Amino acid sequence: MQIGTVIKSTGSWYSVRPDGGGEVLQCRIVGKFRLNDVPLTNPVAVGDRVEIHPEQPGQALIKKILPRRNFVARQSPRRKHDLHLLAANIDQAVLIVTVVHPNIKPGFIDRFLLMTEPHEIPLTIVFNKGDLYEEADVAMFFTMKAVYEKIGYPVLATSVPEHKGLEAFLDLLKDKITLISGQSGVGKSSLVNAIQPQLDLRTGEISDYSGKGQHTTTFAEMHELDFGGSLIDTPGIKMLAFNDKDPQNIAHSYREFFVLSDDCRFGANCLHRNEPGCAVRAAVAAGEVSELRYANYLGILEEVEDQNYWERWKEF
Repeated sequence: MQIGTVIKSTGSWYSVRPDGGGEVLQCRIVGKFRLNDVPLTNPVAVGDRVEIHPEQPGQALIKKILPRRNFVARQSPRRKHDLHLLAANIDQAVLIVTVVHPNIKPGFIDRFLLMTEPHEIPLTIVFNKGDLYEEADVAMFFTMKAVYEKIGYPVLATSVPEHKGLEAFLDLLKDKITLISGQSGVGKSSLVNAIQPQLDLRTGEISDYSGKGQHTTTFAEMHELDFGGSLIDTPGIKMLAFNDKDPQNIAHSYREFFVLSDDCRFGANCLHRNEPGCAVRAAVAAGEVSELRYANYLGILEEVEDQNYWERWKEF
């Protein structure tokens, strides 16, 4: 029996690096694993610490997942009743976005935060492709930078062709286990290659027809960084939905709303819509809480509530 770390997931096989060195083993899982009684499309995540039992040279069986200190999971894009694990046991997450090419999706940042905030995972937002921003795009960047920095999320601007922000990006990743994610086409792989050329991650172009990014990363994989730390690269995200959350989960995941809820008449039970004595709505009206964040919140809340209970949950 050995203990190791999952460094790559390809669906049915997992690459595991044993503690203490040695060759990376290709592993299968034994038994069924769930997350809080919710079925998973991938029971084991990159970053998981696992107990492995050698089966034959180069191969082993995963028989136990050690307790996770945190994880990031999303609703499966193909099986809406299931969750898909993106990573486990990380120090931080970095979300790569861009104002244009492709255009940022309304609410995308807030949707991603719904995956990291419940586990108090530090997150930095990186606005890439700054060399493509025109005057209106620059104004949009500074608006969004102000919104997210005000509530405690660091924001970084980068451009690979202009070598802008690359040193700060490297410093951000140094000596940390980092989940890096973003929409398809935001230049995630190019940005990583710029500071760690040895990885040579696949890069792709934006579709001339759709204006959207093309998937270049197929499976989640952990890469060791020469300057210290590890990077978990994930496939580009096209959309995020939340069958696994209820309205209260969402309200509590907006950190500035949660703080203000102490002053709401209904306290932590307030959903900050039509309730009397709502401190969050008062703060929005006073310009103390971002109207953008609040509008995104209402949209996500409506989306979740529109899903019938029996569509969101099934008997296991």
